[in-house]
Amino acid sequence: MFSRQLLLSVLLSIIFLFPLYLVFINSFKFENDIINNPGSFPEIFTLKNYLSIFFKSDDLLVNSFSNSLIFTSISIFFVLILSSMLAFSIHFLNKKLQNVIFIFLLLGLILPTPIILIPVFTILKFINLNNTFIGLILFFSAYYLPFGTLVFRGFMKNIPQEMIEASFIDGANFFICYYKIILPILKPAAASVIIITGTWVWNDFLNPLILLGPLQGTTVTVGLYRMVGQYSINFGELYAFMVLISLPVLIAYLFLQKYFIEGLLAGSTK
Repeated sequence: MFSRQLLLSVLLSIIFLFPLYLVFINSFKFENDIINNPGSFPEIFTLKNYLSIFFKSDDLLVNSFSNSLIFTSISIFFVLILSSMLAFSIHFLNKKLQNVIFIFLLLGLILPTPIILIPVFTILKFINLNNTFIGLILFFSAYYLPFGTLVFRGFMKNIPQEMIEASFIDGANFFICYYKIILPILKPAAASVIIITGTWVWNDFLNPLILLGPLQGTTVTVGLYRMVGQYSINFGELYAFMVLISLPVLIAYLFLQKYFIEGLLAGSTK
């Protein structure tokens, strides 16, 4: 039984890691080597692909990275603050009202973005926020708010009610209790929300392309799309760009990994 599980784990690891292997090794190859032997290890390592991206005349890497960092960081900040405060507020409601709110939150998670893209675009256009950074950030913050709320709500079930009641007895109001007691305890759940929400926002392609417009800025995914020409593709630069845009998510995960699983599984045994 153990050997079967080990074999299955190895097979799944190979399936998931093989595309990453192809992207990484091909980013250090010359164009002909990529086309002729895409799966082989490079005979001669070259940094030409990375240097070409860094010194492109249109600054595609710099612009796409800066835009994605702005969208991702600000969206994560709003999702963290709003969803944690919403979860803390729901904590004081009766069970029936909590269930009603959770149903609406689940509906927000079920609906895919292409279904609501046209209504969102219409609303942003009505309030003059279409093709703007603010409009896209507001969309990301609102769309991922249900996920953050559910994660924080599951984690808050492990917080003793007596701790919250004692803070109110000592004279703390809602915001002081939230800031000094709840927020420090929510670090594991916050790490999960940061990694998952950040990955979703960072990897999003369709929403920035439609809501931001082609002239207002380029994210990393839209920049990757722009590197694919109509008649030719430089695969070496394309793979190098993929490696570079994957680094921020990988680094964030390495720093927050000890809180990641703990935050997702919080409340599952209660």
